[in-house]
Amino acid sequence: MAYYRQVGAVPPKRHTQHRTPEGGLYYEELMGEEGFSSDSSLLYHRNIPSALVDSSVWQLPDLTTEANHPLKPRHLKLHELFPGEEWKSRDVVTGRRLVLGNGDVRISYVAAGEASPLYRNSIGDECVYIESGQGVVETVFGVLSFRQGDYVILPRATTHRWVPDGMVRAYAIEANSHITPPKRYLSKYGQLLEHAPYCERDLHGPAEPLLADGTDVEVLVKHRGSSGIVGTRFVYPQHPFDVVGWDGCLYPYTFNVADFEPITGRVHQPPPVHQVFEGANFVICNFVPRKVDYHPLSIPVPYYHSNVDSDEVMFYCGGDYEARKGSGIGQGSISLHPGGHSHGPQPGAYERSIGVEFFDELAVMVDTFRPLELGEGGRAAEDPGYAWTWAGRGPQ
Repeated sequence: MAYYRQVGAVPPKRHTQHRTPEGGLYYEELMGEEGFSSDSSLLYHRNIPSALVDSSVWQLPDLTTEANHPLKPRHLKLHELFPGEEWKSRDVVTGRRLVLGNGDVRISYVAAGEASPLYRNSIGDECVYIESGQGVVETVFGVLSFRQGDYVILPRATTHRWVPDGMVRAYAIEANSHITPPKRYLSKYGQLLEHAPYCERDLHGPAEPLLADGTDVEVLVKHRGSSGIVGTRFVYPQHPFDVVGWDGCLYPYTFNVADFEPITGRVHQPPPVHQVFEGANFVICNFVPRKVDYHPLSIPVPYYHSNVDSDEVMFYCGGDYEARKGSGIGQGSISLHPGGHSHGPQPGAYERSIGVEFFDELAVMVDTFRPLELGEGGRAAEDPGYAWTWAGRGPQ
């Protein structure tokens, strides 16, 4: 994110002495992307950030996946994954259940009420959409408040901890890459342009340092191993939240979906107008309440379309989604429409949408350019009848 911020105390010039009130030195750390060749920030620690006193295996939750084979569209009811008051004993990090994934991105879901352990994802950036609830994310950069409708963007290797205020429902998109605004929204120097559906004023980063004391502090780290994704439990001699100041263009931030300004037209607009972020081999879009097509002969719901190059994942998180009426899809549902399957509105929705002027819908879409497979959460939450809803009957 090429939007510069400065928080706390930093020296006038980088890579120079920055001294404590007692005369000692703060320890400068460069946190940067692409080997010193992309966005970075400089953080000033009270303690040596590399110091470790223990390292052991962290056993990750089930991250195995199964191919979507035989190929079919699927409906996954995510609210069924956390029945009753199970959420009270879960946290946003270790309580996630993997729904869908491939070699580029993993999509998980959680309902949680506990504070999470300290955590760092060293595989890629995380984009966590808050379906409901509120709280704070404590990070090495400072504190982020979050609320319903927020995207929480956490750069790769950011040490952080989720602290909900009551129940939080979170939809976690974990990349094997960085997650950024789409390139077409940015100037050649990184400023969000006038045609972008949001701007820098809508992005909210930490406002002040977060300092914590403690010894022998555990941090869970998700990272790459020779056989895939693995976990390690680090123990630090001092608390990693010891940054007195930082500056740069790499940091966690929130963006609320209510601040996305929809792009509309006389006839139906294609999904790229709804794009909010992108990663390597996937994009993130959001469909928000908006005025719809105003050509006198327009059909506001989507035309039927084939995902020639991608799988489409739609997470329904608010409003009333016109195109899916009659399919059983509701709040907390996912539809997976894979490449190779032509899909579109449910029967009757095409005709009913004529003359409609406004859609009150809210959904987060992930399109991937490699096939998605089902995680254990996706398999557990499936509605087996969805694939046949367009025809009105299934296999005989």
